[in-house]
Amino acid sequence: MPALIFEKRNHIAYLTLNRPEVHNSLNPEMLVSLAAAWKEIDGDDAIRATIVTGAGKVAFSAGADLGRLIPLFTGGRKPEDEWDRKLLADRKLGDIAMLRGCDMDKPVISAVNGFCIAGGMELIEGTDLRVAAENASFGLQEVKWAIIPAAGSLARLQRQIPYCKAMEILLTGNRIDAQEAWRIGLVNYVVAQEKLIEKADELAATIAQNGPLAVRKIKEAVRRCSGRPYEEAFKIENEIAREVMKSEDAKEGPRSFMEKRKPNYKGR
Repeated sequence: MPALIFEKRNHIAYLTLNRPEVHNSLNPEMLVSLAAAWKEIDGDDAIRATIVTGAGKVAFSAGADLGRLIPLFTGGRKPEDEWDRKLLADRKLGDIAMLRGCDMDKPVISAVNGFCIAGGMELIEGTDLRVAAENASFGLQEVKWAIIPAAGSLARLQRQIPYCKAMEILLTGNRIDAQEAWRIGLVNYVVAQEKLIEKADELAATIAQNGPLAVRKIKEAVRRCSGRPYEEAFKIENEIAREVMKSEDAKEGPRSFMEKRKPNYKGR
């Protein structure tokens, strides 16, 4: 079975981390496959939203495969297959896989089933909306092993939740449960395990029905405005607003409302 299952249905892409026997840990095959999937999603105009989840009910992802991935990077293991060689040949694939330093302007929803720790939590920090099952838990436990969570968390986490809670997660290495993750704003919803994908689907379907260009440009604007002074951010906002207002979809939306029909958006 492939380490990543990639499916497309009704303008939605579904990515499933598929190594349940090792808690969906991230190995070279999964990282290379994730990077390829994000690139394909970004270039496919038919896809308007993506859901990423883990196979099984125990774990979203336990993070890096300590037997396969870390030794490859440290030189403790020589490359053995095409996945190892591809990852070593282009280290940027790891960043793209983790949605780190790449401009993915289509919305991504994470559906977190079970524990989501280390690299697993770092991956969801790159997503836009997050739904957690009641049994989910979250943590960055790297500090317990004298290493650091450097696949996005040091840059992202304190921007996404209150500073003191981010520092508690980073410095103690302790896990938090789904309700605490919801309380501090790390996830949008906590639902029963059997309702997890249903809720993620609901969010993705709602987004997919909206103007696709407007959706992408909203995410682009938020990304580009992040951390900038208001004067700069408003210029970016105005630039993107002008681009959207010139689009065919911007004419179709109000027209369909006045004609009391479903809009036919084309993403341009």
